[in-house]
Amino acid sequence: MTHCRFCSKELKYTFADLGLSPLSNEYVSESNLVRSQCYNPLVVKVCDNCFLAQALDFIKPEEIFSDYKYFSSFSTSWLKHCEAYVSMIIEKLSLDKNSLVTEIACNDGYLLQYFKPHGIQVYGVEPAETVALEARKKGIDVEVTFFEKKCALGLVEKRGKSNLIIGNNVFAHVPDINSFVDGLSILLAPNGTITLEFPHILKLIGYNQFDTIYHEHFSYFSIIAVNKIFEAHNLKIINIEELETHGGSVRIYVVHKDSEVLIDKSVEQILANERNAALDKIETYLTFNKQIQKIKFDSLKFLIEAKEQKKSIAAYGAAAKGNTFLNYCGIGKDFIDYVVDANIHKQGNFLPGTHIPIVGKDELLKSKPDYVIILPWNLKSEIIEAISFIRDWNGKFVTFIPNLEVR
Repeated sequence: MTHCRFCSKELKYTFADLGLSPLSNEYVSESNLVRSQCYNPLVVKVCDNCFLAQALDFIKPEEIFSDYKYFSSFSTSWLKHCEAYVSMIIEKLSLDKNSLVTEIACNDGYLLQYFKPHGIQVYGVEPAETVALEARKKGIDVEVTFFEKKCALGLVEKRGKSNLIIGNNVFAHVPDINSFVDGLSILLAPNGTITLEFPHILKLIGYNQFDTIYHEHFSYFSIIAVNKIFEAHNLKIINIEELETHGGSVRIYVVHKDSEVLIDKSVEQILANERNAALDKIETYLTFNKQIQKIKFDSLKFLIEAKEQKKSIAAYGAAAKGNTFLNYCGIGKDFIDYVVDANIHKQGNFLPGTHIPIVGKDELLKSKPDYVIILPWNLKSEIIEAISFIRDWNGKFVTFIPNLEVR
């Protein structure tokens, strides 16, 4: 891809270049350790017309999501976030048993399960059979397919239009944005509402969150760019909430353009914040690579010094962001002995690229590492609470983003 996936202008400017990297969720089984793994450039360009930051396309979505091992229900803080959302949105939109709710990329049913006690009709759309199976075990109806314009037309014919369409952390995973947003407009009932949650590029830049860049994410959004995208498809953003999830996200509320719903002042406030941060200037995006390099150098310096002092190091969280970080920095088994993860589907496998083994948290009690690196820094508080017992042997927690912190 050499042209913007939204406005089709030629892409000339680089936002981030993280070199060659394997798929961040392509975990390796023990039997496949001797086989080669495919590496592709991890490069993000930015459009100087609409300011959409976007990864260059090297991998088809079917290759990414066919054997997906990300299960949303393994984060307790995320489940609490979703349960609170359901309670809020039911009241806000006056949803009842006559309403129809659709979630795009419903994963393992982590969110739709909270609608069921209220008797509200729900179904999900999920391209990964592995996680869709878990949603069905929760009694949730799932269409296993990728969502786009053609899919939306079929869903309307089969199920009717939706009063609420939810998309949590899916917008960034969409290669064909125009078809996806067309699909949202087609599926949405005349007086319906769309809510989308996605990481905010304002936070990504401000807090050095380069590890949220991976092949599975095709776009990185400002409201400046998103506003243009929805306007082009006869939809409008009426409200924006800032969230703490994933290191700093936004939840946007979207309706049909001809809706009489007034636009909340929050929309202009966020746009003003972005303009104040010069996100409407191409120069702003061109300095990010230097910020990335500094984190790499600081991280390697700390790890080298720790190893010279004979310290043992483990990591927690076999997350996609951690795999981006480790592969970009060149941090492998020579530094980190293993990574702990609560997801039993990942345990027994190895991280992509680095081949660091993934184990359960009992390993921490056996080996008593001096340092535990928290890779999913957005869940830092939750993880520290879960394995606070490392303090018993004076173990310390380490995070590298937004900067080096040892505690």
